[in-house]
Amino acid sequence: MIARPLYEEIVRAALREDAPFGDPFGEAIRGGASGLFLAGGDGVLCGGPVASEVFRQVDPSVSVSFSPDGRRVGRGDRVGEASGPAGSLLRAERTALNFLQRLSGVATATSLYASRIAAHGTKLLDTRKTTPLLRVLEKYAVRTGGGTNHRFSLSDGILIKENGIRAAGGIAAAVAAARSAAHHLLRVEVEAETLADVEAAVAAGADAVLLDNMPPSMVREAVARFAGVVLLEASGGIHLGNVEEYARTGVAAVAVGAITHSAPALDISFELST
Repeated sequence: MIARPLYEEIVRAALREDAPFGDPFGEAIRGGASGLFLAGGDGVLCGGPVASEVFRQVDPSVSVSFSPDGRRVGRGDRVGEASGPAGSLLRAERTALNFLQRLSGVATATSLYASRIAAHGTKLLDTRKTTPLLRVLEKYAVRTGGGTNHRFSLSDGILIKENGIRAAGGIAAAVAAARSAAHHLLRVEVEAETLADVEAAVAAGADAVLLDNMPPSMVREAVARFAGVVLLEASGGIHLGNVEEYARTGVAAVAVGAITHSAPALDISFELST
């Protein structure tokens, strides 16, 4: 589950964006209605609490419920229902569907990747490549789909990437700068493009190393040499076709930005009856 305070303001902003001056047509419709949310394809449902909050903010008198997040659904499955004033249902439906489709899409994409590597004990991590202002929701969808969250923000941990290494003047200098700025609980991770970079990061005292755009053969060698010294994760160029090959190397984790930035929305519709 996800706590309501984490998404109340997001929902409020989304409703303000969608109808800043109300819904002229919906406000002209009188009487009650009910409707069903139906899946248009196979996937993992996610976002029911957020969609429910949309209806609650539009009109607290609306009755709405959804199947549990994380449920696998197929084409034609009923995933939720809502009833109440027809105008309120019309006002809320698009925003509710936007959240449901987007978050279910992320959960579904995550599930596909996670299923490919589950047998190898490798963690599937997300990244900060998320939709601006929707990170808390998209990372929740990743967890719903069976993935694990990487750091939530720049404040949560130090990952020294290529530009940071250049700005600091090298890996050793970058790690030293990170240590001087970080408190003792903050992990320092370094992005490495070669085995020499990994060796330099380990020598500098990094807690973890991100193996960036390395082929599986190089990742396997890095694991053989350094897995007992630092946490290793692979990232870059990883997709559904090769993610299992990376998992077979024994690397602790793979980070895949595509599960958030390129996840297709899951088709979900809302069909009204009066």
